[in-house]
Amino acid sequence: MGTRHASCLYTVVLSGLAFCLAAHPGTAYASSAGRPEGATAARAAQPGPQEAGQQSSTRAKPVTDDYTIGPSDVLAINVWKDTELTRTVTVRPDGKISLPLVGELEVDGLTANKVQALIVQRLAAYVTNPQVTVMVQEVKSQTYVIVGKVTKPGSYELGKPTTVLEAVAIAGGFLDFAKTNKIRILRPSADGTSDTLYFDYKNVIKGKHTEQNVTLKNGDTIVVP
Repeated sequence: MGTRHASCLYTVVLSGLAFCLAAHPGTAYASSAGRPEGATAARAAQPGPQEAGQQSSTRAKPVTDDYTIGPSDVLAINVWKDTELTRTVTVRPDGKISLPLVGELEVDGLTANKVQALIVQRLAAYVTNPQVTVMVQEVKSQTYVIVGKVTKPGSYELGKPTTVLEAVAIAGGFLDFAKTNKIRILRPSADGTSDTLYFDYKNVIKGKHTEQNVTLKNGDTIVVP
């Protein structure tokens, strides 16, 4: 009698297990694969490689070869096999930098390549065949500002030629109700006043009055009403 009861109980347990597996096949697979649903959802919410690259490229603003260095710019100077001379320096308000063996060096208005040549020239008296590279690490002397109804208003580096259209794109585009046909560019003049340039976004993207899509200059302010 006991044996028959145990056999019946075993049969009931097996039947119940089979029913659960049939009703929830994904549960067994997720458990065996070691991938709980929460982890999968978290992975799906993370930005993909393309999105991450787009965010990084927004911040990255390499300078052009003809970019002229100014006060507050940050330079990365690398002298091969010389850790004492390899360093990051900020251009002083007087437009100069100072390096061991090189001394005071006027860099305001020069390109990175010209600064590199000057450093090589001065180091040649102390170092045999010096190998030097100079890069503009941060642009702080030349900037423009965009304010008003854009996604990311603020001050931006002007390390390479940038048009009004490009500036709007870098700022994330327009907000709702922006008056895109009444954009103004305030450009400082040498006498302390400012000139006002006008930019009609709708016309420019249609190929009309493309001369309004000017290349920005240091100190320009774009106003999007």
